[in-house]
Amino acid sequence: MHLVTSKQMAAIDKRSIEEYGIHGIDLMRRAGQAVVDELLARVGPVAAERIVVLCGRGNNGGDGFVVARLLKERNARVEVYLLATKDRIEGDARTAMEEWLAARGTITELTDEAKVEETTARWSDADYLVDAMLGTGLSGEVRGVFRAVIEAIGRLRVPVVAVDIPSGIAGDTGQVCGVAIRATLTVTFGLPKIGHAFHPGKRHCGTITVADIGFPKEAIEREAGRTFMAGPEDARGWLPRRAPDAHKGSLGRVLVVAGSVGMTGAAAMASEAALRAGSGLVYLACPASLNDILEVKVTEVITIPVPEVRKKRCLALRAHGEIRRLAEDVQVIAIGPGIGRHRETVELVRRFVSECEKPLVIDADGLFALSPAREKVLTSNAVLTPHYGELSRLMEIPIPDIQADPIGSCQRMADHWGATLLLKGAPTVVCGPSGETWVNPTGNAGMATAGSGDVLTGLIAGFIAQGVESEIAARLGAYLHGLAGDLAHDELGEHAMIAGDILRHVPQALKGLAERYEEASGTTRA
Repeated sequence: MHLVTSKQMAAIDKRSIEEYGIHGIDLMRRAGQAVVDELLARVGPVAAERIVVLCGRGNNGGDGFVVARLLKERNARVEVYLLATKDRIEGDARTAMEEWLAARGTITELTDEAKVEETTARWSDADYLVDAMLGTGLSGEVRGVFRAVIEAIGRLRVPVVAVDIPSGIAGDTGQVCGVAIRATLTVTFGLPKIGHAFHPGKRHCGTITVADIGFPKEAIEREAGRTFMAGPEDARGWLPRRAPDAHKGSLGRVLVVAGSVGMTGAAAMASEAALRAGSGLVYLACPASLNDILEVKVTEVITIPVPEVRKKRCLALRAHGEIRRLAEDVQVIAIGPGIGRHRETVELVRRFVSECEKPLVIDADGLFALSPAREKVLTSNAVLTPHYGELSRLMEIPIPDIQADPIGSCQRMADHWGATLLLKGAPTVVCGPSGETWVNPTGNAGMATAGSGDVLTGLIAGFIAQGVESEIAARLGAYLHGLAGDLAHDELGEHAMIAGDILRHVPQALKGLAERYEEASGTTRA
């Protein structure tokens, strides 16, 4: 599904009206109907329920007038408050307002900040509030009567249904513009907006529903751009298919270059995750003195001791030749988990990745070795998997700048490297050489734990080994990683989760995706 900016959504709306003959008021009526349908589906009949609808003077307010009228038709006790004067309502919103008035609805104008506290106090016993004040186009600070009303609602214990997006959330970033509504349910129209996908906006939305109100597919394709929200159907389509006569040699080989003293867990989890993704063979090149430890930790992984820095128990520069030789016999190399930051190790990583022509997955200390990214040193199709701090170091820009524009930051870094950039966060963003950007919806706060990224690195490498294109493997790895994390969350809750729990749930997540693919495609196993 496309993920759009407010400007792109406005262009879809405009093209739908001007080129496809859809009347704006009809789109507004469908939007209002969608909100009411979602509310009814969740709470049942609303007869005699007290519902306060808050409208601004734009199209978002027009949607609110439609919601009010339709709820009144269902015998709800509806009160409409307009945060403007009626004479300022124009266009389709004015038509919707007039239809509300024609249905014997009344409007209370609320434009005086001094009266907000007194007025909102009367809403405390309402059953629901409907927020149709500001919409998705907001970017500047919320001020005046809108700010006062939003702050007052924050002190009430009344569930809020947001129309399109909670007022105060920037539709293009998800940032709070000073203050914002915290909704229980958000119903948006046509396509999700970036502000729905990124925190804190996502948190303010509550449950998000995307309603189809009839935008033509052609209008969407022409205006929506190349940013997408990954879904289960996408993930199923990205899964590698295993032939009935498959053997370990046909399912790809992974080389993991990882580990240092105190960091054997990172090497073990990345290696095991590559196997869990379905690769046939996984080799782990590790510091020689740690080999015995890792042989105990991983049973199915083939461990290979390579030269280390004396007394430091990390990879030495003289391991370069051995690692190059090992790389000749695999489809992909994952490098970085727990590898350490010793100067020899850093030089080893830089030298290896600058010469390697096979697909790479570079994470953790592997990214540290490439920082700052003032020059492009990669010669192969690589996947880089930084979190915000690592991307800040790579790009030499402050973390708040990345937080303000994670998609743009990810795209710029992908362009710089000519590689796939997976920006780990909530949500994770994947940008690649194709020019497409994918935002991943799976995952939860319990995954904020040491080693989580090592599991992700292994999954991506495992999919690449099986022939999945690097960019697609990064999308699939992110989705499956988050899905496994969600399954772990369902079992354990978020506070006690560790990375091993994510790894333990990968088979269940992968099995569920594969089985649903078979059901959808009508295929059966021999």
